[in-house]
Amino acid sequence: MRRALALAARGLGATSPNPVVGCVILDAAGSLAGEGWHRAAGGPHAEIHALADAGDAARGGTALVTLEPCNHTGRTGPCAQALIDAGIARVVYAVADPNPTARGGATTLAAAGIDTEAGLLAEEAEAVNAAWLTAVRRSRPFVRWKYAATLDGRVAAADGTSRWITGEAARADVHRLRAEADAVVVGSGTARADDPHLAARGLPGAVQPLRVVVDTEARAVRPGARVLDGAAPTLIAVAADAPAGRTAPLERHAEVARLPRADGGRGGLDLPALLAALYGRGVRSVLLEGGPTLAGAFTAAGYVDEITAYLAPALLGGGPHALADAGITTITQALRLRVDAVVPLGPDLRITAVPLPKET
Repeated sequence: MRRALALAARGLGATSPNPVVGCVILDAAGSLAGEGWHRAAGGPHAEIHALADAGDAARGGTALVTLEPCNHTGRTGPCAQALIDAGIARVVYAVADPNPTARGGATTLAAAGIDTEAGLLAEEAEAVNAAWLTAVRRSRPFVRWKYAATLDGRVAAADGTSRWITGEAARADVHRLRAEADAVVVGSGTARADDPHLAARGLPGAVQPLRVVVDTEARAVRPGARVLDGAAPTLIAVAADAPAGRTAPLERHAEVARLPRADGGRGGLDLPALLAALYGRGVRSVLLEGGPTLAGAFTAAGYVDEITAYLAPALLGGGPHALADAGITTITQALRLRVDAVVPLGPDLRITAVPLPKET
């Protein structure tokens, strides 16, 4: 199953709106016979790749799968039936499929006389597929907020300069996160200050994420901006009432989405509408790279599912903090986190944490 999880991770960033899935086939004697993973939406599922790899050796064997085999016909056939037809005698899967359209594979397998077991390495499998599982359960994309800061929490110096706070290893790791995400999101402040490119670089064969700029007033992204260069698809999200004259020059190079404003039409873009628009485009995972203001808005709305912080051993003493107003006014309202990993990257640290449920 650990091998199946490693195989599943190879599909990160390439399978949405489908999950990442890995499968290992053992023959009747318990030896490795085949393996596979879901490589792209619309293509064969992990079980089909693994069965093809195993051939006749699958008969009487065991299939270990990171997600309950699907039980429906979409762009491909049901994997549960494929396992039955291949003569598999036992199926062990890590996580039950929460998708009402596809679940039920375990019942079909058991009805066919196949020994079926659930829950092996379920926690690890949940982590590998966190983005897709969150999207299915909450009907919105999974949001990972990424930022780079000094030890005193500054994301830029007092004069606005921020290149580079972290070293090369940390910056390369950010490109890995981009490649694993379906969309990378920044706000107008970041677009104006940094003219970011937002594509995944240095990773041959990577599926490029959708580059999204939240530009409410349609003033931050100008013709010639790096996000309009064609290296990856780009979406500019503007307010429904933004003047057409400002968006027309951008529409030759990017998609422009007009969305409602928050606060009864008086504020920035409505975040539920933004996430719904992305979800409707098949986006299941978002890498939020925006500055303090956008991060604060997502945090206040409860839309941050995971945080990846790159901390550099440096002090600035002035300049903007990583997080602006998030609706927290007293210590008892602090958003507490569970730290899942601390990893050195060159001179820097990468800290991965998830928000804890607020006490009631």
